Amino acid sequence: MKSVEVPAGVIEYDETGDGPPVVLLHGLMLDHTIWDRVLPLLPNGRRYIRPVLPLGSHRRAMKPDADLSMRGQTRIVADFLDALDLNDVTLVHSDWGGGLFLTAHGLDHRVARLVILPCEAFDNFPPGLPGKMAVIAVRTPGLLAIAARQLRIGWLRRQPMLFGQMTRRPVPDALVHGWTEPVLRDPGVRRDLRAYCRAGFHKPTLVRDTEALSRFEGETLVLWSPDNRVMPPSHGRRLADLIPNARYAEIPDAYVLSMLDAPEPVARELTTFLTSSTAP
Repeated sequence: MKSVEVPAGVIEYDETGDGPPVVLLHGLMLDHTIWDRVLPLLPNGRRYIRPVLPLGSHRRAMKPDADLSMRGQTRIVADFLDALDLNDVTLVHSDWGGGLFLTAHGLDHRVARLVILPCEAFDNFPPGLPGKMAVIAVRTPGLLAIAARQLRIGWLRRQPMLFGQMTRRPVPDALVHGWTEPVLRDPGVRRDLRAYCRAGFHKPTLVRDTEALSRFEGETLVLWSPDNRVMPPSHGRRLADLIPNARYAEIPDAYVLSMLDAPEPVARELTTFLTSSTAP
């Protein structure tokens, strides 16, 4: 893993390949490894960069005074792109929706194209039953560690309030152990996760910031999974209608984390988009 310093702290990231940058994001209590099954299937001639955002599975805690609210986390994404001096970026969103707000905050100057897999958008913060349970766990003293340990137990992990609505198929133990180890080991990581969840979600602001994507003029692929119960299917089509230069496609037989449920179809759609889109 490489690392780079941004104002909030040190961000670790994985990088492979060479060419125009493709930055693949992840969600709460996940890390870059959610893309492990898709990455080998993507086309050559691209620089694939997978940052580990401070959303609970990061191994290096942020500075104690870092702004880890939704807006602060969006700023961290922009600072990461700045720190690596990335231009003409294809930014790939999944699960966590904060990266969608770069346009609302005037921070999308390095982003040329978007790929949006099922993620938080409009008023869906926190998303569905798993999102609400995660916020309760973080805000209740002592419950966060219990929830992280429950995620490590296969049959519990598959319950609807945990990962049962996030993936259609079982998630390997090794992945989940990697995602939960930092929050169980490091009080600083737990502090960061609490800071994000306790900052709150003002839904009218989140809707307004999502709708600011109507100003984004780059090519966009909205790649939704219509069968999931956490990120409403209507939001996928709404995003595609909202963004001026967007195409909508679906990944059937998958839930929110479609890169785990259906890595080959996801890779095919991404490959088509990456190899057919043109730089502005």
